Amino acid sequence: MSAPQTPDTPAAPTSTVGSRRHGVFYRLYVGTGAFDVIGNRRRWYAAFLIVALICVGSMATRGFKLGIDFTGGTQIQLPAVGQAGPITTDQVGDVYRGTLGHPASQVQTVGTGTSATIQIRSVALGAADVVKLKTALFDTFKPLAANGAPSQTAISDSGVSASWGGDISQQALIALAVFLVLVTIFLTAYFERSMAIAALISLVNDLVITAGVYSLIGFEVTPATVIGFLTILGFSLYDTVVVFDKVRENTRGLLGLTRRTYGEAANLAVNQTLMRSINTSLIALLPVIGLLTVGVVLLGVGTLQDLALIQLTGMFVGAVSSICLATPLVVDLKMRDPKYRAQADRVANRRAALARKAAAAGEAGSTTGAPSTEESEFDPGDDTELAAELRREKAMAAAASVPSRSAKARPQGKNPSGRKNPSGSARPSGKKRH
Repeated sequence: MSAPQTPDTPAAPTSTVGSRRHGVFYRLYVGTGAFDVIGNRRRWYAAFLIVALICVGSMATRGFKLGIDFTGGTQIQLPAVGQAGPITTDQVGDVYRGTLGHPASQVQTVGTGTSATIQIRSVALGAADVVKLKTALFDTFKPLAANGAPSQTAISDSGVSASWGGDISQQALIALAVFLVLVTIFLTAYFERSMAIAALISLVNDLVITAGVYSLIGFEVTPATVIGFLTILGFSLYDTVVVFDKVRENTRGLLGLTRRTYGEAANLAVNQTLMRSINTSLIALLPVIGLLTVGVVLLGVGTLQDLALIQLTGMFVGAVSSICLATPLVVDLKMRDPKYRAQADRVANRRAALARKAAAAGEAGSTTGAPSTEESEFDPGDDTELAAELRREKAMAAAASVPSRSAKARPQGKNPSGRKNPSGSARPSGKKRH
């Protein structure tokens, strides 16, 4: 006889029907509770905490590489092909340093083929310095205009004020605050307080990790980055709501039942929505990966790269946290309620009684080979195993009610043809056969 399970921890799915007869992909598809996500929640907490600390450390030490839109400065752009052939970023950087006496903040190639351009970003330059630099670039490279002839008008310049980037950041923070308030109200009204708290913690975790990855990689923060940062909030919340809705469905009326605990019902809900979460995330990530590939490999840098990286990170982290962080947090918050702890105790007591009964039935049926229903063979988080247990109980009850072969004599008063004999004997009726 095996020891009863801990009340707030799902039973280990080591003996379920799916795990015995089928592989991982089948169990993932049918969603019968074969993956113990809730039972391993402490490991998930530790993993998320380590990643979050690394991201916070990077943001505190390295910071972010702010674009010209946030720091202010001057941007000069010229075609990447001149009269003498292709122009490289190193050549442009040397001309900038030789003309103005200090290096540019950034010199990079944007685009490919005939549409490729070289972009120079620097601190704010005066009008005289801009004219001087554009003249030096034209005299050195003779960049080709759209008509294929060298032209100084092919070299463009633009100035950006740092206050514009500050306004963008302020508006983004206001939007984030409004979003979080509305999400809190919605989740509290639609679900309950514990789910709202868990969803907000998961959402903050997604934001911290996404921003930390951007800091670690060192991509430039632009207005497109801010837009992508806000769009991932909706995706993360969507996946969390899907899982929470299934948790609510599985735990409806749970306090009056002793079949499974809240943690086991939540673990079953996670397994039932796991395949949907994977499919949704994969389909959403494929075009984002395509955008990132095009932005980095083909176009060099630009809006596509800034938008794709933050969306790729946010969608992936949001899908993982909705399963491995948000739902375990709901379970821990729920198990603080005395009502759910008492229900878990009743579940444990019932399983202990079933285990004792199964052990007694096993000892009694050891000589006859009668099957025994041990508690260790029952995974309360698996509907397939639950149905199997019910079938075994019905089969044992039916076997106990069926009379033995020796008692299956022919009823008295019936002849072989099935007709009643008035005399009560089983003799033939005496009719002659022709």
